[in-house]
Amino acid sequence: MTPPEDLVQNLRLASRQLVRELGFMGGSFAGTDLPPSAVHALIEIDAGRLTARELAPLLKLEKSSVSRMLRKLVASGDVAQESGHTDARMKLLTLTKAGRRRVSDIHAFARDQILAALEQLEPGQDRLVLDGLSIYSAALSGRRKGQHGPAVEVMLGYCTGLIARITQMHAHYYAQASGFGRRFEAVVAGGLAEFCNRIDNPRNAIWSARQGEQILGSIAIDGEDMGEDIAHLRWFIVDNALRGTGTGRKLLSAALAFADAQGFGQTQLWTFSSLTSARHLYEASGFVLAEERRGSQWGREVMEQRFVRPRQA
Repeated sequence: MTPPEDLVQNLRLASRQLVRELGFMGGSFAGTDLPPSAVHALIEIDAGRLTARELAPLLKLEKSSVSRMLRKLVASGDVAQESGHTDARMKLLTLTKAGRRRVSDIHAFARDQILAALEQLEPGQDRLVLDGLSIYSAALSGRRKGQHGPAVEVMLGYCTGLIARITQMHAHYYAQASGFGRRFEAVVAGGLAEFCNRIDNPRNAIWSARQGEQILGSIAIDGEDMGEDIAHLRWFIVDNALRGTGTGRKLLSAALAFADAQGFGQTQLWTFSSLTSARHLYEASGFVLAEERRGSQWGREVMEQRFVRPRQA
């Protein structure tokens, strides 16, 4: 069904206004002296270590444009390049200390900008804005990529291939992000297999993000392994293909709603200090950092972090 022409024109008008208000037309962007593409590059690198090849499709830019931009970010001291753990020819992008400070300032600027806008809304309109933007941006992404397949759904329960697929996503992501290898993959597979034999317990649950038969994300609540009053949030991951679509937030919301409904006094999770983007999502959902310690149980020493979220009324 063809939408009314006035709807199309009004959406175009609103989109142009949004672009102008966010600063994409030039001048200062996100409180920096950087162009929008560089700001978004820093945010993507902060979310998880990437190669230039992986960064280009995320930003929807040509590889040559990304290469020029990265050279400037390296020269400015915001980005560093290092050889991959499994392939020395692969150059991984990481933020320097200065780069992390800059990204922190970008997030603070964006947060203040959003809060100022939300103050102009009537009660309840904030959720309408979030839902509308999420749906519209996902639709634009699908159109741009030429994808007309089934929508991504967050589904509860085990399905065939779940253990193998979740293990695969973790192994690939953390090999690149943290240099983890065989030991990490074995721990994930063993722990997940053991948990799936316990999911008939009503205090345990697992969700997956699925597009048709394809599993592209996961999360679980283990209600047994940390004590009667503690929900353990585990195996939270989203495939790179769904970054920026809001799928991770949907998975996390489903798991936390379950934990609250089951009456757990608190929900806890363990993560690593380098996963800054995930930390932003956790903190936005009510988690606070409770503990940090160095650990090498995954085959390589990292700074482990424990986050805690009290039960929400």
